Amino acid sequence: MDSDFGIPRELSPLQQLRSRYQPELPPCLQGTTVRVELGDETTVSEASDSHIIARAFPHTLGQPLAHFLRETAKVSDAHIITQLPSIRVGIVFCGRQAPGGHNVIWGLYQALKVHNAKSTLLGFLGGSEGLFAQKTLEITDDILQTYKNQGGYDLLGRTKDQIRTTEQVNTALKACTDLKLDGLVIIGGVTSNTDAAHLAEFFAEAKCSTKVVGVPVTTNGDLKNQFVEANVGFDTICKVNSQLISNACTDALSAEKYYYFIRLMGRKHSHVALECTLQSHPNMVILGEEVAASKLTIFDISKQICDAVQARAGQDKNHGVILIPEGIIESIPEVYALLKEIHGLLREGVAADKISTQLSPWSSALFEFLPPFIKKQLLLHPESDDSAQLSQIETEKLLAYLVETEMNKRLKEGTYKGKKFNAICHFFGYQARGSLPSKFDCDYAYVLGHICYHILAAGLNGYMATVTNLKSPVNKWKCGAAPITAMMTVKNWSQNAGSASTSIGRPAIHPAMVDLKGKAYELLRQNAEKLLMEDLYRNPGPLQYDGPGADAKAVSLCVEDQDYMGRIKKLQEYLDQVRTIVKPGCSQDVLKAALSVMASVTDVLTTISSSSNGGQQTA
Repeated sequence: MDSDFGIPRELSPLQQLRSRYQPELPPCLQGTTVRVELGDETTVSEASDSHIIARAFPHTLGQPLAHFLRETAKVSDAHIITQLPSIRVGIVFCGRQAPGGHNVIWGLYQALKVHNAKSTLLGFLGGSEGLFAQKTLEITDDILQTYKNQGGYDLLGRTKDQIRTTEQVNTALKACTDLKLDGLVIIGGVTSNTDAAHLAEFFAEAKCSTKVVGVPVTTNGDLKNQFVEANVGFDTICKVNSQLISNACTDALSAEKYYYFIRLMGRKHSHVALECTLQSHPNMVILGEEVAASKLTIFDISKQICDAVQARAGQDKNHGVILIPEGIIESIPEVYALLKEIHGLLREGVAADKISTQLSPWSSALFEFLPPFIKKQLLLHPESDDSAQLSQIETEKLLAYLVETEMNKRLKEGTYKGKKFNAICHFFGYQARGSLPSKFDCDYAYVLGHICYHILAAGLNGYMATVTNLKSPVNKWKCGAAPITAMMTVKNWSQNAGSASTSIGRPAIHPAMVDLKGKAYELLRQNAEKLLMEDLYRNPGPLQYDGPGADAKAVSLCVEDQDYMGRIKKLQEYLDQVRTIVKPGCSQDVLKAALSVMASVTDVLTTISSSSNGGQQTA
């Protein structure tokens, strides 16, 4: 807590060049006026959760969407705010570090000063612990100079990710009250923004004047829903990882005797692994969502890899690159069941060295089969959300070990006629998440920081800053805000037997899985066979800040057809046109046509809505 946060630092020539880059603002955020249009009231995504979420959020549920408008927009009921008093805002890093986080601070600071030079921005030192202890740093131009467009979270630092217990939320309330904050901006992923929503509700209940705003910043790419197209940091980490992967591909193709098993950071779901595959074209990727959907065992996965190795050897190719998301270990049914038992015993106080004697027969058999290094890693205490310590479990080494064992067996039996199998294992994650942010993440984070100010100026509480149409140039981005409650679902089951987790039955934003019906996954499947057999390795090169590649965006972002907020607004425009045409006094024919069409539309939408809610699973 006594670290020298915010001190000027020596920058390399490249860092100096990046610090001078000025991100662009969309037209709707330019100028000194805040123009906001409030849309219809929002609902929850799953109707079955509505009563639970309504009980938990009586003050912040059902708030409307907010759209921020350019000066030339012709919207009669838009709220135009020209008198902008000075305000005091606090900002805190609550999630794990992601490239671009500093630009959220810069964007918010710039917006505060542009609209009223007397406004104050306080950064909490050391994450949520700094919030609780009221350890602050006033952000100034001088302090920001060496942090603009830079990676890391070292301007403010971070500690724990939680603002959850009664003691914690009360301490946060006291901090915001004591510091006379008009707004509190929380930067993080699904966990941090869930906490932001609960904190906003708690503040509203306590009649605290501090408004809480969330910002979607996480390298995992799993804070995705109809309102949030992308997360700050995801673009950078995928580009940096893709260069490392492509370098390994080139090395494999040159030496022609190694298989690289590369595990990628990304927590439970496989967004990073999918995007890196689309960018660098390794031979194989095994997504956790595929494993879970097909209920593949660890032996199914290793056999799948072995068969691929054997097929490639038939074409005289004895090398390859295989990507493995770190969360895959929890997607394998029998390993997942084993982890549940281990975590349950650990919570009961059973010592790690005694666990193996108290496992069920099936789990015990699997545990004894596994190599010693994996046994030790599976016995680590779980994270606060009951998941395993995924970054510490070397799944890539486990799979390489199983594949090597099987290929040696096939070689001995004569069913495999290629060269002796050689594996090299890597884990990429920490190397990428501390990178200088990409141009996209610099722009996106800076814009989100500005939106945070607009949310606070509009007096909104419990909202997340959003930008849609992200695959287009910045001047076509659509800026707004969505109530965090509209992104929540309720988890009614525990991943771990005997779990004492408070998340059960607690409304939360849950991590989004890779959509196995989505266009990004479809693109992967269309090319999977070619990638496996033809060595179509693609090297995007190092992260580009100018010239070719600088404006490239994530493939998974560009192929999806999103802009949910834009479509909602377009629907409102159509409804307004209907109201204009069908007024009392219109002809009988117009009225009959309107009734007939609206009845049909209502029937169709009711059917689709029921089917959609019934087919979704709480994850």
